[in-house]
Amino acid sequence: MTLKSSISRFRHSALAAAVSVAASQSIAAPMLEEVVVTATVRATSLMDVPVSVNAVSGDKMAEAGIGKVEDLQAYVPNLTMSETGIGTNIYIRGIGSGINPGFEQSVGMYFDGISYGRAQLTRAPFLDLARVEVLRGPQNILFGKNSIAGALSLISARPGAEFEGQVSATYEPDFNEQILDVILSGPLNDSVGARLAIRKRDIDGHLENLTLNRDEPIRDEATIRAIFEWDVNADLVAALKLEAGKFDVNGRQIEIINDNPSTSDTDAFNGRTYGEILDRTQITVGPAVIVDVDADSSVLNNFQDYKRSSNGDYSYNDTYNMTLNVDWYREGHQFTFITGILGYDTAELCDCDFTGASVFSVAAEENYEQFSQEFRWVSPAGEEFEFIGGGFVQLSDLEFFDSIRVESDILPQLLNAADLQEGGARGERPPFDTQGGPTISGIPLVAGGVGDAGDEIINLGTPRNFSTETQLFSVFLQTTWNFADDMRGTLGLRYAYEQKDGSRSLDFSDISTGQRRDEGEIDTVVAKNFSAERHDLSGSRTEQNVSPSLNIQWDYDDEMMIYSTLARGFKSGGYDARSNASPEANQIRALQNPDSEPLILVGSFEYEEEQATSLEVGAKSTLLDGAAELNIAAFYTEYDDLQVSVFDGTLGFNVGNAGAARTMGIELDGRMAITEKLMMTGALAVLDFEFTEFDTGQCYQGQQADTVVDGTEYCDYKGKTNQYVADYSGNLTFVYTTMVSDDLEFRGGADIVFTGAYNSSQNLDPSQEQDAYQKLNLRMALSNVEQGWDVALLVKNATDETVISYSNDTPLASNIFGSIGHYGFIEAPRSFALQGTYRWY
Repeated sequence: MTLKSSISRFRHSALAAAVSVAASQSIAAPMLEEVVVTATVRATSLMDVPVSVNAVSGDKMAEAGIGKVEDLQAYVPNLTMSETGIGTNIYIRGIGSGINPGFEQSVGMYFDGISYGRAQLTRAPFLDLARVEVLRGPQNILFGKNSIAGALSLISARPGAEFEGQVSATYEPDFNEQILDVILSGPLNDSVGARLAIRKRDIDGHLENLTLNRDEPIRDEATIRAIFEWDVNADLVAALKLEAGKFDVNGRQIEIINDNPSTSDTDAFNGRTYGEILDRTQITVGPAVIVDVDADSSVLNNFQDYKRSSNGDYSYNDTYNMTLNVDWYREGHQFTFITGILGYDTAELCDCDFTGASVFSVAAEENYEQFSQEFRWVSPAGEEFEFIGGGFVQLSDLEFFDSIRVESDILPQLLNAADLQEGGARGERPPFDTQGGPTISGIPLVAGGVGDAGDEIINLGTPRNFSTETQLFSVFLQTTWNFADDMRGTLGLRYAYEQKDGSRSLDFSDISTGQRRDEGEIDTVVAKNFSAERHDLSGSRTEQNVSPSLNIQWDYDDEMMIYSTLARGFKSGGYDARSNASPEANQIRALQNPDSEPLILVGSFEYEEEQATSLEVGAKSTLLDGAAELNIAAFYTEYDDLQVSVFDGTLGFNVGNAGAARTMGIELDGRMAITEKLMMTGALAVLDFEFTEFDTGQCYQGQQADTVVDGTEYCDYKGKTNQYVADYSGNLTFVYTTMVSDDLEFRGGADIVFTGAYNSSQNLDPSQEQDAYQKLNLRMALSNVEQGWDVALLVKNATDETVISYSNDTPLASNIFGSIGHYGFIEAPRSFALQGTYRWY
């Protein structure tokens, strides 16, 4: 069977299916409107772009209540994003960077051509967009900043030729969500246009904090953006964007989702959950109470029920950016200059024991500044040879600080209790007669230590300072040869030179005085319980790389384009911000018992570059004389020296290069005007991910280690999948529009979002498997086009699915007390909202 006959059979099958749907309708299907994207820099029809790309319009995002990147994932298969306790994950096709401030994201985000490579910026709200384009697979030629897994391109709405305005308000009563958007746009004079967009959003949250008696997470968001566009003359256009915003969050959507009884050798802890240990632990010797832990009773809420136990945490963020875009046209050529300045300041407090007991917290601050300059030269389209070339410079400076904080006596007292049972760091006998009956919460204690190890960490702080400066210089060229009327080949190359300087230091302090703690027994206690040691590290690295891409396109006929792309992706190395120890295998012994078994800590600091080799073949076709479209892409990608951030099982994250992985699958998307009134769109992704080399993976709690290196246990991930990988995911949308009277229009939409099961924990704990689910989102609106108003009812998660977007081990519960437990980030349950909009022209 020939290639053409195979393609014809495929198209006839697709056409027959589409016709059968259309035939059931009484009205013939109309033509689809063209979708124009800038995924290849040139404004091009989506059907002519040789890459797997999803485009979501600004109108769709406004109607669906999409206000940040995390909400977008429901409409783009193989895109996953979630917040974590101390970071943000964003993945495409099973590949992402993980949670470490030292990382730039494998999924690049670009806002009006400016790289937003920091994970924190993916949490920022966005508004008044023309569209968002999601490109899957390595995008290192035209999107040249580490976009090894894919790219998100956000495009702001620009000023129009006519004056227009819009006010939109949304109110959701269950979570007390209130959103107000104001947009003004139009000409200021004959050559200058302006657009102003303002958003204010407040929400009380969907989890009840039992400890503080309030709903969380409480969000306070405000963004203002002004865009000025100046038509200097017929050949020169300049656009200036100024934007400032804040997004402050009190509380998080985190709760303890399971808490199993301890299997500790300590008799008083054995058989009790972590919550029960925190709720009441009392040590008595004779009539004397020497340890008394009595936390808030909310710690006993240790299962998923949209209720959390927490003393309070927050994330306060201020952002700013300025973008200047200048386009100069000369004899069909376009010369573009894009200058970007952006930055943000973050202050966070993580109640990182995730309970209402004051066990410990983590305070963090982050400051980021970035300058970038890009120059592009785009040749005229339609010639035998076309090209896009240019250069790019980006300078950035990151300052990051965090510290574990032990501000109450709960953890010190619990460590004292463990010290009594285990023999302590000193290995001494207790200074009392144990035959008199020492007990923990009434349970007989066989004491072997002095019971004062916890005293060493009273008012403990672990100030850690990390900084990195990056200088990136690159040049790129993408050339297309139209060697036949129906065939073209494109070769792309990008050369990048990058220099990074990094430093990290960690010390121990007394948070009540701010003074440094002298070395001594505290080093042993902190090493044993927090896997942390003092260190002071610095380094400098330089990298050079050439990323190639080769693409072939064939116009099978006027209604189908077939393409194939072979690309090599690259992501630079760097420095680890969150490891609690140095990369050396340091031995730490109790000073007063130097012959005791040493503790060996191995952390991380520097990690190497990551590479990807990807093959993608696909087709984009038009059916039913323009009434339907169907696109398909098949991909296979191999990753070498995959950068990973591995939880150390206690409180830290160690960054390294995992070895190798491969990901492959099929992605389909399409749309169809079933009738003049009914539109259907859909997308489906099938994904298979496998680590082909990764022998230093994190073991989940209770898992038997495959290897032990320098005292650290590792599990081999070879043959395993990755976090967030579902065998399938997709969505299906129906929109019905009709006039119900001469003036009123009804518009009803239903979004069905579905996914297969996936693991929400990075250590792939089998107990953390998220079941497959199907979500239904609804919108029903009445509008008067002439008068410019509409009112709508929004229903999100109408099927009331419980979804855990991220989970991990409960800190300290297992390594100190032998209780296996997990916390999770819980998405919102079903909600109803009213939305009203007024427009004027």
